[in-house]
Amino acid sequence: MIYALTTAELAERPDLRDAVHRLRHTIFVEEMGWEDLRSPEQFETDQFDHDEAVHHLCMRNGRLAGYQRMLPTTRPHLLTDVLADLCEGEGPRGPNVYELTRYAVAHEHRDGRRGVSTVGSELIAGFVEWGMERGVDQVIIEFEPMWVLRALQLNFLARPLGYQRTYGRQQVVATLLTFNNQTLEVVRNRRNHHAPVLSRGMPEDEIFRQAS
Repeated sequence: MIYALTTAELAERPDLRDAVHRLRHTIFVEEMGWEDLRSPEQFETDQFDHDEAVHHLCMRNGRLAGYQRMLPTTRPHLLTDVLADLCEGEGPRGPNVYELTRYAVAHEHRDGRRGVSTVGSELIAGFVEWGMERGVDQVIIEFEPMWVLRALQLNFLARPLGYQRTYGRQQVVATLLTFNNQTLEVVRNRRNHHAPVLSRGMPEDEIFRQAS
């Protein structure tokens, strides 16, 4: 199940908020080598954890298994303020365009083939569902070039926005992904799971108490 929480809602659940920032530090600092993000508290936070950010949390057995963050492009975001060298010319903006950042799957949940775990595919289904419900049909993602082909195979229209660059131990390319209802159908078929993954409400308190 995917829970979509605002920053204010996430702050109401401190145990899970801490789990989110620990996971982000583990993935992006310890694993990917983004040393500029290193924190002695082993929490990764940035200026984009603002009041318009939406946090997608994938839960497994009461614990945080995966995460991604959605940022509106109608205000400064990662591509405009931090990774501008990944974009040739002016990047896409608009109420229908969000930036997907901090995509992370906990190591113990990387159970899929070709780098796509069940948690990872659920996060993908989650942001497509979330977008289709809100008039959002494009996302900007900074990811490894191999993911451009994988996105095309899932029926996203994928358009690189610039040249690839090296960040930490990764090659990264900024890509605009356009999607529609057919994309969601293909993603669900690949997952062999056709029920919606996005929660319609807030998680129960007991889930969060177990998440630390």
